Amino acid sequence: KDFNLSNEKNAHASDSDENSERGNWSSKGDYLLSMVGYAVGLGNVWRFPYLTYQNGGGAFLIPYTLMLALAGLPLFFMECSLGQFASLGPISIWRILPLFQGVGITMVIISTFVAIYYNVIIAYALYYLFASFQKVLPWSDCFSWADEFCSKTRLVSDCNTTLNGDIIHANYSFITSNNLTCINGTINYKPVQFPSEQYWNKVALQRSSGLDETGNIVWYLALCLLLSWMIVGAVLFKGIKSSGKVVYFTALFPYVILLILLVRGATLEGALDGIEYYIGRQSNITKLMEAEVWKDAATQIFYSLSVAWGGLVALSSYNKFHNNCYSDAILVCVTNCVTSVFAGFAIFSILGHMAFVSERPVSEVVDSGFDLAFVAYPEALSRLPVSPLWSFLFFFMLLLLGLDSQFATIETLTTTIQDIYPQVMKKLRIPVTLGVCILLFFLGLICVTQAGIYWVNLIDHFCAGWGILIAAVLEIIGIIYIYGGNRFIEDIEMMIGKKSCLFWLWWRICWFFVTPVLLVAILVWSLVTFSTPSYGSVIYPAWGTAVGWCMIIFCVIWIPIIAILKIVKAEGNLFQRISSCCRPAVNWGPYLACNRGERYSHVVDPKREKEHEIPTVSGFVY
Repeated sequence: KDFNLSNEKNAHASDSDENSERGNWSSKGDYLLSMVGYAVGLGNVWRFPYLTYQNGGGAFLIPYTLMLALAGLPLFFMECSLGQFASLGPISIWRILPLFQGVGITMVIISTFVAIYYNVIIAYALYYLFASFQKVLPWSDCFSWADEFCSKTRLVSDCNTTLNGDIIHANYSFITSNNLTCINGTINYKPVQFPSEQYWNKVALQRSSGLDETGNIVWYLALCLLLSWMIVGAVLFKGIKSSGKVVYFTALFPYVILLILLVRGATLEGALDGIEYYIGRQSNITKLMEAEVWKDAATQIFYSLSVAWGGLVALSSYNKFHNNCYSDAILVCVTNCVTSVFAGFAIFSILGHMAFVSERPVSEVVDSGFDLAFVAYPEALSRLPVSPLWSFLFFFMLLLLGLDSQFATIETLTTTIQDIYPQVMKKLRIPVTLGVCILLFFLGLICVTQAGIYWVNLIDHFCAGWGILIAAVLEIIGIIYIYGGNRFIEDIEMMIGKKSCLFWLWWRICWFFVTPVLLVAILVWSLVTFSTPSYGSVIYPAWGTAVGWCMIIFCVIWIPIIAILKIVKAEGNLFQRISSCCRPAVNWGPYLACNRGERYSHVVDPKREKEHEIPTVSGFVY
């Protein structure tokens, strides 16, 4: 074993590991399921089906598949290869290009913001999971917490009718009291809310009027948040050695639940209507002429695969050097996309039944995001026989989908700490992991106040949007155009073996031209179409939007700061300084000497690299 100069045991490592310093996955299955769990998240269930329905049904699968091939898969393969080649996390990996180390810092900071609010969503799922342990679901009817606008069915307000041979317009109470009937097509309905919508706002969230009204901490949501962090901390206490086993359940069991929900939904009246709205006769091929459809497909692929968050680099860094990261990338990407399509059938079959029962068109009961997960779908489930069972299964599935994505996000943070302070993590991995979880729990408390949902939406709107796109654009430009795409391909071939020019043709086309152009197009589109963030009908105050901009600036400001620091600390004139910062660091290359070959025989040993590291103001070193 290379550089195993310490007798102290690393929780990440075992005697059978190739890399005894950092450790490796116990098996290929641990890694693949961790990657699937990271990539397959809540968006596959609550965003993709709605986008498909909204953008032409089955026709949407054409741009979706093309964007997978042109943008998603090339970035995914690149990040997996990068992490596996150097066995380093998202910040230390930028030894490949010191000038761009700030990109890695941006990824880690964004992952930190996302970890804060993502666990709040898991806390929501936990709350609904516990609320499902009742004989009658608390959102199944308008109980004591409801107001006069709560109703399970549509309420007629007024309409036209015939009285003594004349057509008149009258309110519905007059019509019923005189035994009259409404003329078809003239009925107006009162603005009503489903019980599940009022339960979500009035009971679960205790939602305030806006971001200005913080209110109190909702104690039961705070307890659920604490429990979710306890679960994450318990699973990650030994790093990949413990989380790699848990994902066999958290990554696989959601598929069992999706299958159960699909089978149950398919047997219900109205299910076919829901499926047809999703991907059937409503398919509209002319939608492909609209630029918005292609933008939605590219954005969904980009976010659902979790590229540019740092997690793919971190998880892949624990692979053995000669692992076939090429086949892994294809397998995980295809699994992710098939899951999205499969989830759509399970979701729309039951929403179709809800539309049938409530005598509404499917378009009126379909929604996305929070409204799908905590309003529309729970409402549909409450109308089924043995509704608590179906509700429990659904929210248990949401819990598992959220948890394994969260495991990988926190592993990204601890991997970063390990790369910077390896001796600290070797001795104090459990305290450090628990410390990270405790700190993020306290930072997340503002998200479980009565204004908490506004904060969750604000962080998601800003941090999980432009920051990731900026990082992805700079990542591919730095590696392909500055480090060198052909050089990077030679690095990959050191791991997976020599490949033909034909094999690399597609990847060269994507990496050098298509993928960067698509990413820049999405980024520009997102900036041009920016609108003031809102939640439902609530528009955010100016200071809330300003806070959002401050968050995104804080995430990306490290890119120019670190670049300037690197240039200042370099030697020579300005051109020489920039040129030296655009060359790989002296300690860039495969982590183990046995994997370096002749190309990287000059690499400085990890145990003696301190003399070559340049500290930054943030405390990170390359």
